[in-house]
Amino acid sequence: MEVGGGGGGSDKGSYVVEEVEGDLVSIAVHPSGEDIVCSTTNGGCKLFEYGRESNAKLSARKLTPLEGVGPQKCIAFSVDGSKLATGGVDGHLRIFAWPSLRVILDEPKAHKSVHDMDFSLDSEYLVSTSTDGSARIWKTEDGYPLTTLTRKTGEDIQLCRFSKDGTKPFLFCTVQKGDKVVIAVWDISTWNRIGHKGLLKKPASIMSISKDGKYLALGSKDGDICAVDIKKMVICHWSRRLHLGTCIETLEFCPSERVVLTTSSEWGAVATKLNVPVDWKEWQIYMMLLGLFLASALAFYIFMQNSDSFWQFPERNQPGATKYKTFFGDSQSSEDPFFPVDM
Repeated sequence: MEVGGGGGGSDKGSYVVEEVEGDLVSIAVHPSGEDIVCSTTNGGCKLFEYGRESNAKLSARKLTPLEGVGPQKCIAFSVDGSKLATGGVDGHLRIFAWPSLRVILDEPKAHKSVHDMDFSLDSEYLVSTSTDGSARIWKTEDGYPLTTLTRKTGEDIQLCRFSKDGTKPFLFCTVQKGDKVVIAVWDISTWNRIGHKGLLKKPASIMSISKDGKYLALGSKDGDICAVDIKKMVICHWSRRLHLGTCIETLEFCPSERVVLTTSSEWGAVATKLNVPVDWKEWQIYMMLLGLFLASALAFYIFMQNSDSFWQFPERNQPGATKYKTFFGDSQSSEDPFFPVDM
């Protein structure tokens, strides 16, 4: 198996990974980019570490607490990289300190079967959803079950993602009731549901949020993707039948560009550039402000040079000019600006 690496001009190329038994179920990459945890249908998880000595190989080692635990539907690292969470097909939820693998939470009956999970931006909370439509919030420091999200009769909470912009403490979840699908929003300071909006309007298979928290993307079970401007909660990009009727299994934002990578079992990986407004870089904003300042200074200079100001009267002869005399009594022309002769 090969893992592509070294984007953006890196010389790392692709990595050769030792063969793993079984089919891949889920995968998570540590924020540092040096550790990769995989779960397979053969059961248990393996850790792949990027070898600093060699640029061409990832070495695999066993994760003792996760040996023989069965397929893990979800694996996630916390945003700060200090914790690892796994959610099993059997509903078993675990949280570990990373990299010590100290057990923080080991709950065999957290859910009927774990469907999705995500860490909050400050890594303080973990949200997990179940195939039975329920969703729970956990404190990650001690694994304490904080609350269960409220839902109306007949509603199923499915996918979940915390906001990532650092200003709005929200939790986004897809909620399905019959054929109707909406994105519901919870305020994480009170865990109250504050609203919902129908956007994709069809069953979603995957959800992701950009690293800067400005955009949310949804992948459907029939191959569509849409990107949502979180500030306005409107769709700003839609690619229909991107995977031609196949369920989208993974969806991730590129860290530095408005590009999403999607995968499906039939069509493999597809990179899609989003049709969204170009983001201004910080240096571009400063350059624009500097340009405006220089343009304003130049315009002011030109205006002053061409204006008939008090200090810039045009020179002209005045035949009837009055004669003036200085304090010393000398007769002067009109160029001596003090007192009239007849004074």
